[in-house]
Formats: sequence, structure tokens, C-alpha cells
Amino acid sequence: MTFQYAPAVSRKPRTPALTARQRSILWLLALACVPATYANTLFTQTVAYAAQEFAISEQGQGIGAAIIRWGVVISLPLAALADRVGRRKLIVICAFGAPIITALGGIAPNFSVLVATQTIGRPLALVMTILIGIVATEEMSSESRAWAISVLAIAAGIGAGFALAALPLADLGADSWRLIYAISLVWVLLAIVVQRKLPETTRFTERHDLHLESATHIDKWRLLTQSLVAIFGNVFIAASSVFQVRYLRDVRDYSAIMITAFTLVTGTPASIGLLIGGRVADSRGRRILSAITFPLGAILLAGAFNTSGRLMWLASVSGGICLGLAYPAMAVYRGEMFPTLHRSFASGVVMTSSLIGGSIGLIGAGYFLNRDLGYGLVMATLAVGPLVAGILVFTTFPESAHRELEELNPQDVIESKVAIGE
Repeated sequence: MTFQYAPAVSRKPRTPALTARQRSILWLLALACVPATYANTLFTQTVAYAAQEFAISEQGQGIGAAIIRWGVVISLPLAALADRVGRRKLIVICAFGAPIITALGGIAPNFSVLVATQTIGRPLALVMTILIGIVATEEMSSESRAWAISVLAIAAGIGAGFALAALPLADLGADSWRLIYAISLVWVLLAIVVQRKLPETTRFTERHDLHLESATHIDKWRLLTQSLVAIFGNVFIAASSVFQVRYLRDVRDYSAIMITAFTLVTGTPASIGLLIGGRVADSRGRRILSAITFPLGAILLAGAFNTSGRLMWLASVSGGICLGLAYPAMAVYRGEMFPTLHRSFASGVVMTSSLIGGSIGLIGAGYFLNRDLGYGLVMATLAVGPLVAGILVFTTFPESAHRELEELNPQDVIESKVAIGE
């Protein structure tokens, strides 16, 4: 028995060449991204309005958002289960579960119940996000992995865009933010499509059939360095995203419509960064690209909290583009650095680490903002985290462009040959 995968194309392709199977899978994964990111974005965009109805302070909002991130205790075992029963089964379960459970937030009688529903629903969306990246990593060629991640990130942005587009509903009344949660149920239709058409990955099927779960292992150094990068990076990213709505509404006196316009206008150009970043990461390499653009993007976004008017909009646009450039390279690393039958669990650990970092940032930002420290000072301080993350990427991450997963994880090949008696 031999292992055959789509051959790599030229070393620096102008357009990644995909097989019919790869195109179909990428399309289905893009569909799955929409409900996943809608569920992930929902609480972040509506918390300021829900908190107003329930009379919750900024510190309380930060704690609530952190608790939801602690729901990762649900995500990690589910991600590990995907290394045993397959990526497809878990994606389908989460594609149905995430929108249904998230929608329950719309009937929450208090802030605690709202947080409780999202603490279950959002981790299911996170598992789906992890596994979407895993499937793309395992099915795409060595010359198109980062590019595929950039395409999926754009699809994810569409899901987030739906949440933003629905935000003006929150201005209809004190409790009209609940309507945005009810919209989640629409995404069950996409779950049905994914259930019917998405196949299991070839790499997982072949290695699972050989019962290689105990034959391979996770490189602890790779796991540690990626986890540290996730922690330091998300200290700032989570806080800036959660408190941006509150900042625009309370400090800049933006209405819900203006907040939506600001987020869409400043965030949409990031799509350009995503596509360019995916191409550059595949053709030129991931390490230097992410080490430079990720910290720079955080610095620019922190600058948006220290300025107003055109400068605020410009800083947000520039920061978003830089983070878009960095995202495909940093995201594809999560799957590339680990063997097939431990890939989902390892990616789940890295995701858990990012949520831990996000929780630290949220609690810290909420604490200091509640004590009248300015948004500018708080966000500028938290932006030190991405600077540290960039240094770690540059000094500890290997270059993975133009290399097959089996080259990056030789034990997958060695143990497979042992299992078939070669």
C-alpha cells in the first residue's frame, strides 16, 4: 500500500492549481466557515447592547467574555476526538450544534444565562474552525495550503460580516439585540449541505485504517512555541475586538449603524491582505512574513484607540491589512507542524492557548478601563504581546513553505511504512 497525494506545482505558482476534489472541498469548507464565524463574532458584537439591558459594567463584560473563552474545555476533547473518529463527523456535529445553541442566547433572561449559552455554543464553533483548517491543510498541496487558508479566512469574514450587518437591529429597542441571535438558526441550512457533501480527508482515512494513533507523537517544543505565540498574540487581539464597539459607542459617540459602517469599511480591505498573504506565504515563505506583519498590525490597531477622525479610520484599515497578511502564514502553521493522527488535538491546544491569552487581555483591559484608564493607554500596553509573539515566530518557527506534511512530520512516513511491512 502506498500513499499518494496531489503533486506540488511549480515552486512559485501564480495561481494555485487545485484538483476537482480540492476545489469541491474548499468550497464546502468555505460554506462551513460562515456559521462558525457568525457564532464566534456574535457575542463580541452584541455584548455592549446586552450589557446595557442587564446593567453590566465594562469589567463585567470582560469577565463574561473571558468565561466564554474558558468554554474551550469543551473544545479540546472534541478536537481530540476528531483524531479518532474523523474530521468530517465532528464538523457536521458542530455545524448543527453551534448555531442552534448560540441562538438560545436570544431568550436569555439575564447576563449569566447569555454567557452560559455562548460558553457552550462558541466552543462548538471553535472546534469547527479548527477542523476546517485541518481539512484544508491535509487536502491541499504544499503550494496551496496557505492560499487555501486565506480563501477560508475571507469566507469566515463573510460570516462575521453577517453579524455586523445585523447589528443595526440592536438600535430598534432595548432588547432588540436578541434578534441577531435568532438569525443563527438560518445557518442550519448550510449544515445540511456540509453533511451531505463533505468527505473525510485522505490522510486521516489512510492512517486511521493502519491504527497508527499510538505510533506517532507530538513534538513538545513545537507545541510550546506555537502556544506561547498564541497566548501573547491574543492578549491584544481579543481585547481590541471586544472593546472596539464600546469604544466607538461611548468615546466616539457612534451609533450602531456607524459602528457597522466603521467595522465593514476598515475591515473589508483586510481581504486584500489575506489573499496577498496567502500567496506570499506559499511562494516566499511564512516565517518572516508573519514575524513582521503581525506585530505591525497590532501597533497600528492600538493607534486607532489613540486617535480620532480620519487617522482612526486609517490606522484601523492599515492594521487590518497587516493582520490579514500575517493570518494565512500563522494559521497554516497550526496544522503543518504535527502528525496526522494528533493534528486536531495539537491545533486544539494552540487554540486553547490563544483563548487563555485572550482571557488575560479581556480581564486586564476590563479591570483597568473600569478604573478610568484610557482606551489608548490600555490597548498600547496590550500591544506588547504581539511584539513578543513576532519575536518568537522569527526565532523558533521553521520555514514550512514548499514542503509536504510528511516531510515536516517524518514520523508519519516512517510509522506508515512499518505498519505495512516495508
